[in-house]
Amino acid sequence: MQFSAAAEKRYVEKLCDLPDYECITVKSGDTWERLWPDAEQRDIVRRVNRMNTHLYRGMKIAVPKNLADLTIYDVAPFPRYVEATGEKTIFVSQKELAWAAYDMEGELVWWGPISSGKNYCSDVGASCKTPGGNFRIIRKQDISCVSTAFPRRRSGRHGGAPMPYCMHFFRGYALHGSTDVPGRRDSHGCIRLFIEDAKWLNQEFIEVPRQGSKGTRIIVEAVDK
Repeated sequence: MQFSAAAEKRYVEKLCDLPDYECITVKSGDTWERLWPDAEQRDIVRRVNRMNTHLYRGMKIAVPKNLADLTIYDVAPFPRYVEATGEKTIFVSQKELAWAAYDMEGELVWWGPISSGKNYCSDVGASCKTPGGNFRIIRKQDISCVSTAFPRRRSGRHGGAPMPYCMHFFRGYALHGSTDVPGRRDSHGCIRLFIEDAKWLNQEFIEVPRQGSKGTRIIVEAVDK
């Protein structure tokens, strides 16, 4: 089977041709804080671009034209309400590079960016795609959670990559916080979130299996390529 090793395009490329956005080019010395001193506006721009990584010269960033008038819900790629199921649900869209948390009444509580598994990982020589399907959060850990599989080392002693606030949903796959959400699918299969989002989900939203609870439902959209 052939796998492409080419990097996936960043999400911002979807936005630059849309009438509600303008795209700027990052200059030397630009930072998130310098470009958007207002914390709420900065958060919206980061979420719109699906990234929390450092800016570098020449990078394109999409900015909503009416940024000062927007809330985080105005730029959500999910509907504000869905049909109520009587249980809390997390939706993960690998196409929109975003997750959404809905309460038992079907109202959108919060949403944020993701980076899921890429098509090919050179260190394992195979596809790293995140599996799609209907799952349940089966266990969680706190800020000290680390990977037992990555990074890969020649010594054969793998693991140690930080996975703060990890929430496992299928085999070794988990939602977890990361400072490397780059605006494209780029992980080994786990679903990276902004660290503040992972902390909120882990501590305030999800439930793990126990008497009377099957664990919070999570629906992960599959990707074709």
